[in-house]
Amino acid sequence: MKKFRALLLEKENGKVISRLQELDLSALPDEDVLIKVTYSSLNYKDGLAVTGRGKIIRDYPFIPGIDLAGIVEESRSPAYKPGDAVILTGWGTGERHWGGYAEYARAKADWLVPLPEGMSLKQAMGLGTAGLTAMLSVMALEKYGVQKDREIVVTGAAGGVGSISVALLAKLGYHVTASTGRESAHSFLKSLGAKQIIDREQLSRKGNPLESQRWGGAIDTVGGTTLAGILRGMSYYGTVASCGLAGGSDLNTTVFPFILRGVKLIGIDSNTCPTEIRSEAWRRLAALLPEEVLQPIVEIHPLSQIPELSGQILAGKIRGRVVIDVKS
Repeated sequence: MKKFRALLLEKENGKVISRLQELDLSALPDEDVLIKVTYSSLNYKDGLAVTGRGKIIRDYPFIPGIDLAGIVEESRSPAYKPGDAVILTGWGTGERHWGGYAEYARAKADWLVPLPEGMSLKQAMGLGTAGLTAMLSVMALEKYGVQKDREIVVTGAAGGVGSISVALLAKLGYHVTASTGRESAHSFLKSLGAKQIIDREQLSRKGNPLESQRWGGAIDTVGGTTLAGILRGMSYYGTVASCGLAGGSDLNTTVFPFILRGVKLIGIDSNTCPTEIRSEAWRRLAALLPEEVLQPIVEIHPLSQIPELSGQILAGKIRGRVVIDVKS
């Protein structure tokens, strides 16, 4: 039986332990498609899973990793054949179903997306769930008519979703303001196309139910008091794409922005996004963010460094995107 390396999570005396181990292919769940994984990525949710700080994983032992990209090796589905390059994000991967921190994975064919033409596997994981979420957020702003001459704010801009959102909006010609609490990230965000930087404290402070109109649109990865602050400063008929809760899940606001200014608050769920929308988002990412554009955002690390990196991403010390090379 063929063996493969994986980062396996186990629970010992109530504590989550992560170890690199060799497993048999027979240990993988019985799903339609066997994928030889080339790259994965590190997301905030992965950090919670690996450190055991979030209730992400219910059953152990478990292979985490919510993203993966690789080559189909076996398939019982007519949708894919050996040799096909595929991307897997969402559908509970790395949460309820074994994920991408391994040299092999099995998945349902319906969860997969073909690698878009012109996109490499490394590029796909330089984007990953963060890139998909960012693209879906941008598509929401487009759908609801956010104008390119209005100021668009991106919160948590130095993180994965935030930095890719800044790059996408700038590429599409929007006037982007990046919100971050990291002064060291200012030049990085301006290099991605941010016109100006606003300190995150300015958005999270207490204020009146409605404030001066500033934002024509927003992509919010933070939630909590930051999202409440954005809503107070939205312009008439502006749209907020809400896609994260790094700053908290509570939302203490009023209905005034919605009933007096026609503001729209749109939720973004990349986990169970329909396949046709998901595929369109990946095609647009391939066209808008070629690999050379992603290089300043992406760092590549081996499987063995995931535990250390997981602590760093939870502490807000990761800038941009971390790609995991599962072969190293």
